[in-house]
Amino acid sequence: MTPLARIPFESNHLHSMLLDEPASGEQSAEPPGLRLLTIRAADSAGHRSSAHVLVNRMYAERGYSSTPLADAPPQGRITLIGTDHEVARGTMTIGFNGSQPLLADECFRDVLDGLRREGFVLCEFIKLAIDGVGRSRRVLASLFHTAFIYAHEIKGCDRIVIEVNPRHVRFYKEMLGFSELAGERLNLRVNAPAVLLSLDLSYAERQILRVRGEAPEKVGTRRSLYRHCFSHEEAVGIVRRLRQRESL
Repeated sequence: MTPLARIPFESNHLHSMLLDEPASGEQSAEPPGLRLLTIRAADSAGHRSSAHVLVNRMYAERGYSSTPLADAPPQGRITLIGTDHEVARGTMTIGFNGSQPLLADECFRDVLDGLRREGFVLCEFIKLAIDGVGRSRRVLASLFHTAFIYAHEIKGCDRIVIEVNPRHVRFYKEMLGFSELAGERLNLRVNAPAVLLSLDLSYAERQILRVRGEAPEKVGTRRSLYRHCFSHEEAVGIVRRLRQRESL
């Protein structure tokens, strides 16, 4: 499975180590001992198992319940996993609006149907879990940007929806620009209250472009996950590798 991106933990910004794949048999040059977060699609049973173990552990610590990832990815979903020396540091699953409903439809079908009637192409980010060890915001930013690229560039989605615990609403609003679509309802899947948030992907794209055009010293002071976004060249490489994956 070809990694989608590799990000040094020590860097101030996300940086892909895989803009171009090495020639056959050639080893990529990596300084000894360098900690790298490798982002890939969890297409193997081993990576799906690692993603589930991380989700289950992080959910249990917060008193949530969780259901296991399927042996094979359900149609309309892709799971991303970020590993550091094969240790899972973060995972996120993207669900696409297709023949099957989104998981968020269980609690917020009335709200989502309203968006569909307006013509929005929806996707959802679910089963997000970040290991608190290391630079957890960098892990979240790298997973989010890779998921954004897949949803927006590959699948043509224009709106993300997420269900979050009420105490996390402020974080997603301030750090990524999500807006609240519906107030608190009980999410039976995790047996916890949930608020429905939404992000316009054209807004996210504008924020990424804005950060890329700012001076480094200004970007470093911005309270936003967008300051960790990939460069244009890195994003192009991720798009290329995702398109290759889709063609298999």
